[in-house]
Amino acid sequence: MSDATEANGTTGEAEVADPGRDTAEPTAEGTAGRRVRVVLVDDHRMFRTGVRAEIGQTARTGVEVVGEAPDVDQAVSVITSTRPEVVLLDVHLPGGGGVEVLRRSAALMADPEQPVRFLALSVSDAAEDVIGVIRGGARGYVTKTITGSDLIDSIFRVQEGDAVFSPRLAGFVLDAFASTDAPPVDEDMDRLTQREREVLRLIARGYAYKEIGKQLFISVKTVESHVSAVLRKLQLSNRHELTRWATARRLV
Repeated sequence: MSDATEANGTTGEAEVADPGRDTAEPTAEGTAGRRVRVVLVDDHRMFRTGVRAEIGQTARTGVEVVGEAPDVDQAVSVITSTRPEVVLLDVHLPGGGGVEVLRRSAALMADPEQPVRFLALSVSDAAEDVIGVIRGGARGYVTKTITGSDLIDSIFRVQEGDAVFSPRLAGFVLDAFASTDAPPVDEDMDRLTQREREVLRLIARGYAYKEIGKQLFISVKTVESHVSAVLRKLQLSNRHELTRWATARRLV
């Protein structure tokens, strides 16, 4: 995502969808009468808009987007008020991350008559992120490289109670639950945005600010701003401490 997206994506308010928005005509394939009500939770407005456009034409896809939210508090509010069947949940969110949304939605997930099920949809493919949200109660985890048709299929599978994972990520879950030394949820990392995590990894690998800017297509000033935010959130003093911190967590 661009920095402009990051700047704008975290300020939006939670939204409940207007059913009148869907104007798509049914296609030849149809959806076999299947319907699923979905809430989108992601701190980037442009990404939410893109997902809604891709999957939310209900007559064609069977998916009805009933609400969306950019942070933890608004996500819990919208999920509680709309009671969707599936929530598409980003892992890294302002207010505590996807794990906090899951924690505060435990009663809804446990409802025997109308359970709310969660499918993580994230740019991250880090083992600690996958394991954290699965332990929190999510039914699956797919990355944002997924196609629209595969995402729709995954949503319906989760609605039906299946567990769904991008192929590479399934191994993380199997290894974690077969092992006694699975990586724990890292609360420090969860304080960082996805862009801050990207900058963190590049700093720890010894990249100069100018090189990081070229890698991420952002200005040196923006890199400096992200580094300052990372140091503040992790309570570190300089990039040398940051490098040691990242190395200790095998992020380099």
